[in-house]
This record gives sequence, C-alpha cells and structure tokens, in this order.
Amino acid sequence: MKALNSVETLLDHVADGVQVDGSRVTVIDEAALKAKVDDVVYTAVFAEGLVRDTARWLLWELGQALGICPASIHELYMAIGRGDVPHSFTVPAINVRGMNYNTARAIFRAAQKYDAGAILMEIARSEIGYTGQRPYEYVTSLIGAAIKEGFRGPLFVQGDHFQVSAKGYQADPDKELQAVKDLMKEAIAAGFYNIDIDTSTLVDLSFPSLDEQQRLNYSLCAELTRCARELEPQGITISLGGEIGEVGHKNSTVEELHAFMQGYRRELGRLEGISKISVQTGTSHGGVVLADGTLAQVKVDFETLRALSAAARDAYGIGGAVQHGASTLPANAFNKFPEVGTVEIHLATGFQNILYDHAPKEMVAAAYDYVRTNFKQKADQTEDQFLYQERKRALGPLKQQWWDLPAAAQAQLGQVLQEQFEFLFDQLNIKGTQAIVAETVTVPKHHRIRPRQAAVEGELEIASDLAD
Repeated sequence: MKALNSVETLLDHVADGVQVDGSRVTVIDEAALKAKVDDVVYTAVFAEGLVRDTARWLLWELGQALGICPASIHELYMAIGRGDVPHSFTVPAINVRGMNYNTARAIFRAAQKYDAGAILMEIARSEIGYTGQRPYEYVTSLIGAAIKEGFRGPLFVQGDHFQVSAKGYQADPDKELQAVKDLMKEAIAAGFYNIDIDTSTLVDLSFPSLDEQQRLNYSLCAELTRCARELEPQGITISLGGEIGEVGHKNSTVEELHAFMQGYRRELGRLEGISKISVQTGTSHGGVVLADGTLAQVKVDFETLRALSAAARDAYGIGGAVQHGASTLPANAFNKFPEVGTVEIHLATGFQNILYDHAPKEMVAAAYDYVRTNFKQKADQTEDQFLYQERKRALGPLKQQWWDLPAAAQAQLGQVLQEQFEFLFDQLNIKGTQAIVAETVTVPKHHRIRPRQAAVEGELEIASDLAD
C-alpha cells in the first residue's frame, strides 16, 4: 500500500471504478474499486493535508453509495429490552487497536461467513491516544475494510469508555467534563453513533446509601446523555450506555443498578436515555498478568450477570448488562454470555495479544525497544509484566511500521484474527443476525461535502441537502 500525494492523483487512481462529480460519488465498477481501495485507505491514514481529508471524505461517500453506513444499535437493544427480539445472542464489541485495516478486514470476512450483522467496532478515549487513531480516521478505515471484503449493512462504530477521569475531575471538574463533551462532538461528527458513557470512576463507596454512592455517577451520565442527544444527526438515536461499577473493582449488585437507574431517570426526565448498562462481574482490562507474563485465570460471576441483565430489561426496558474486559477469558466461557442474557461483551486485549504473538520478531523487538525507551518499569514488576502491560503504547507511535509489515505477515495475522473472530461469533451466537439487524435498525444516509481545503482534525462538513 502507498499514500497518494495529491487530490488529482487520488481521483485518477480510482477513476476506473468511481465517478466523482462535485460532492457526489458514484460507484461504476465495484471490482475496480476493490482493487484500488487499499491505497485510498492508506492515504486517509498516512497522508497529510487536503489529499488525506479528500481520501477520508471519499471513503465515507463510497460507504454511503454501497450501503456501508454508520448506524446506531439503539433500536435493536430497545427491541431486546421490550422482548420483541428473542435474546439468544450477545453482541461483540471489538476494540480495533492495531493494524485497523487488516484487523477490520478479518472481522468482515468472519461476518460474511456467518451472515453476522450485530457487531460493534469500538475504540476507547484512552486508546484513541495511545493507538494514534482519531475518530474520522478510525471510521473511514473501517469503511475501507468493508468495501474491500464486500460487506454490506449498518456499521456500528462505538466510543468505548468515554470516561471521566476521577483524577482529572478532582483537579478541575469543568475542564474534565468538557474534554469528554468535546470528544463526543468529534466522534459523533465522524460517525460514532454508539457511545459508552463512563462516569463510574466517580462512584464513592464511602457514602452510607447507594443513592449517595451513585449520585455523581448518574447525574453526570445524565448530563453527558443530554449532550449526546443535542449532537445527534438527523434520523439517528445514538445508542448510549451507562456504567455502575468500574472494571477491575468490586462486583456490581442489582441494588446498585436500581440506585443508578432511578437517579439517572430522575435527572434525565423524558429524554431518551441509555439502552444498556455496564457492570462489573469479576474481570479486569487486559487480564491479570503473572510474574512470568502469563495470564491468571479469571472467573466471571455469571449468576450476578444474569440477575443484572434481567433487572435492566424487566425494570427499565433496556437491552441488558454489558460485560467488559472479556477477551482474555478462557475459551469455554464465551458461550455462557448469551445463556445468561448479556446484551454486549467488550473484547480488546486478546486481539492485541494475537498481533504480538504472530507478528515478525523484528516488529515485536522494535515495539519492545520503544516501550523500554519511553516507559519505566515499576519496582514490583518483572520485565514480562512490564512489557505486557505497556506494549499497547507502541501501537500508535509505530503505527506505520505495523501497517507496512510484509504481505505474507499481514496475511498470516489476518488469518489468525479471522479464526478467532469466527470462534467468538459462533460462541456468542450472532450467526444470522444480519436479518435481525435489517428488521430493527434504521440506517439514514448522511452525505458530506467534499473538502476544498485541509481541515483541523475532527472538523468536517455534513451536507443535508444531497440526494440519496
């Protein structure tokens, strides 16, 4: 893959498959487009200025033309909450941290094989930083991967853990809250129509009552909900999630769920609220790393998860409970999530581990050298623990090296990732969910104005007057 160096070169590159007339884009030969889309994506990620922005705009409009449109999963989750859709599956939310295009292609190949449509692809506030992927780049890379693999249907892109930092909030509440609002604005404009609001960092267990413990959590979640609703594009109800327990801390209870939801609904009034709620049932982000670098076995409290999901649906009509930090669980755990009514499961570090386990030795060595040079090992860590914990931070600074791996290495990584996605899609029972998604989810088209000058990252123009 290569970055194209001018807008004229970019448009000439795709001219045998795409017709561009002002801000209107028409696909005239899909096979020709698929043959050229690699370089368009690479340009959207690694070029600069107007040619980069034009490549991103072009990918978005190609998605609109082909039916690969960012969408909200809100309607599906609320249908599950009402009982209109049998809740026999758990939606995987996949954090695409590294090698976005290659990883997403593997996701779409697995989805095509199993006719799976109930899939979220996400990135957290923290991951945006250390993987070097701003929202607009992230979305358009996913669209490019879908084009390449022939995927059709709604594209559910999610902001994971749009989190209010407890430390940042304590230092300057207004500044910290505004930072999350600004990120929501950028992400929604880029096509993130699903957002997990995480104010659970502000739960204070020192208070005597559950309402007091959850008060700051539910009041700020309500404030960020209002912000998201004000930013919604026409025809979209953004799927929002709340969180009652910080992952890696004590397990959540049904009583805490009620305290949060009752307070949240009082604060929100008649405004449309969350469609799911994240809980803690025994996992931690990235897993617990032992001294030799291996992962400790983690046991999920599935009965607690069952009770929380049932309470979320029965009392509040939302989709159910969300499980975070699950990708490093043992293989025999995943089929249990649909059994207990889990609406969504978040999967991240396991795929990053595949990248490091199967990448060329030279790439892994370069990543570890970067980590050793830029981060300090703690006194109570072994080197294996240190490298495992910090190697995620080499994904962004070395992003282009990861993308530029030899074709054979990329193919091998893609195959291993695809096999893992197929396993998870099978265990989570999302085979055949394209039909359910098509029946429940509204997918309006949103066209964008072709850029005429380079924009500041996160700024783009959306046209409302272009015909579909």
